[in-house]
Parts: sequence; structure tokens; C-alpha cells
Amino acid sequence: MTPPAARTAVVAIGDQPLIAGFALVGVRLSPAATPAEVQDAWRAAFPTAAVVILTDGAASSLGDERHVPDAPLTVVMPA
Repeated sequence: MTPPAARTAVVAIGDQPLIAGFALVGVRLSPAATPAEVQDAWRAAFPTAAVVILTDGAASSLGDERHVPDAPLTVVMPA
């Protein structure tokens, strides 16, 4: 695992229309429409992300996985 101090990215995971605006402020987008895509995007973001913004659906797909030790801080967008 990458040490937490090395994590600097902010990533948004979820349905493209809901996360698209975050690109305007430099957030890396990881569009994901299915639970499998959310899992893949989470695994890809985990090593470098300090903060992960999740749509409500993406957060539901991850469940407790977003609370594991050394996980990036997650923020869930209101539904």
C-alpha cells in the first residue's frame, strides 16, 4: 500500500452526469454505472486518492469497503 502521506488525488466515482462538474476543479473522474465498475474504480483510486467523492449509488455499491483501514476519506453526494 502507498503510505497515506503520498496520497494527493481527489477522485469522483459514480454516474457520469452526476460527477462531470467536478472536472472543472481538477477532480479526477471515474465514471461507473454498475457495481462492478464502481469496485474497479475504487480499486484504481485507492493507492493515490486522499479523498474520494461518491454518488449515493456508488457508496451503496461499496458498502463497508470504504471504511477499511487506510482507505481514503470518502464523501457521499446527497441523493
